[in-house]
Amino acid sequence: MDTNNTSRKDFLASLFTTGLVLAGCSSKKSPFELGAEEGVKATGQKVKLLSVDGEIIEVDKAFLKPVPELPSLTNSQERTGIPGKKFVMVIDLSRCKNLRKCQQACNHMHHVHSNLNWLKVYPMGEGEHTAPYWQPTTCMHCDEPPCVKVCPVDATFKRQDGIVLIDADRCIGCRFCMAACPYSIRVFNWEKPDTIPEELCGKPYSCETSMPQKVGTVGKCDFCPDMARKNELPHCVTACPNGTFFFGDLNEDSVTNGAETFRFSDLVKDKAGYQLMEDLGTKPSVYYLPPSARNFPFEKGLENETEKS
Repeated sequence: MDTNNTSRKDFLASLFTTGLVLAGCSSKKSPFELGAEEGVKATGQKVKLLSVDGEIIEVDKAFLKPVPELPSLTNSQERTGIPGKKFVMVIDLSRCKNLRKCQQACNHMHHVHSNLNWLKVYPMGEGEHTAPYWQPTTCMHCDEPPCVKVCPVDATFKRQDGIVLIDADRCIGCRFCMAACPYSIRVFNWEKPDTIPEELCGKPYSCETSMPQKVGTVGKCDFCPDMARKNELPHCVTACPNGTFFFGDLNEDSVTNGAETFRFSDLVKDKAGYQLMEDLGTKPSVYYLPPSARNFPFEKGLENETEKS
């Protein structure tokens, strides 16, 4: 009988002790109280947390640090791409007036350094007696990308949806990819972008947004896959007032500039579409429509040629 009473007392005592712990009455000093020594003033508002020892402790809100925003996609998901898609772009050279709105939008939305351009606009001419024209040039997102083959650390990679991206967390700045690209579209980040906002600096790098750019790494046009996940068009497409850029899905055989939508195969066939340097076997995902029946004469675009290409 005495044994039973003793056991009951021990059991009740253990329950009482557990209750004190759960109520935040642990005798151990909270590590968060060290914040007071750093000049942090307590607010008096307490929150309960689970300590590393498995105990519930009460902590003043002033000593809590905000948790960094985690990316919505894992690195593996970003490197895999969007299932069932094969993205393609068509650029109608007859509509380009060298306004460079596409270039400005790309630079602004990706916080590219002011001395660099991911999208370039070149004055072109086939010969002495041929009419010149303006050619916007992006990354070609090749089906056989030479840049991917030469990267020694798998920083440049091709996704299943056809987009070629750069993982800046892996890039070592060797610039082999720049040397291998026949379109000379890649740029090197010699210095930190001068327009990057403070809140972006603390975020982890995302392959889909290509931000934030890092010093000593390579950057380029990324086809804005973060916009594609939201069923929206790349920034260069929406920024062009003349509808020069068309973007879409090869599997759906459809491309659009937002105002007009075409069957991709018919558009390329009917307007004699072609790929740049297709004889190299890179199989670009960007197609061009020749500058026939142009909307604007070449000279109209010269006023913007003072800006960097």
